[in-house]
Amino acid sequence: MGGMVMRPSAPGAMINGSGGGGMPEMMHHHRMMMHMTFFWGKNAEILFPGWPGYDNLGMYMLALVVVFMLAFFVEFLSSCKLIKESSNRVAAGSLQTLLHGIRIGLAYMVMLAVMSFNVGVFLVAIAGHAAGFFFFGSRAFNPSPESWKTSDLPPMSC
Repeated sequence: MGGMVMRPSAPGAMINGSGGGGMPEMMHHHRMMMHMTFFWGKNAEILFPGWPGYDNLGMYMLALVVVFMLAFFVEFLSSCKLIKESSNRVAAGSLQTLLHGIRIGLAYMVMLAVMSFNVGVFLVAIAGHAAGFFFFGSRAFNPSPESWKTSDLPPMSC
């Protein structure tokens, strides 16, 4: 990067590596620690670098809502019935494939969010899946027995 090097002895200081006579430029960053065990707190990186930010409760709450909605939508896609019985097989298969790809992609996003090891993210992911299943997959809102096993997509295997 243009002759700039990092010195291990001075974290955050960038020094011109051309002749050693350059002035150090201090760059102040709050570096997030990568947790490898569950932890409580709002200072976490979830899905994207720097998101939800350091010491920002509002953005952390937004991140929790996003994770909840992703998990909820995965359950919706797991139980939706959009394809009509009389549909063209190729068109129905294409739609099924598209829905499957979206569902799996969202499920991986939830998994990656949980891999932040933040307990709040873990709990809202479980709550999102549970709420989605309650509304779309359980018998609570599907009173007829024939609707209990109908979905455009096969069940996700764990």
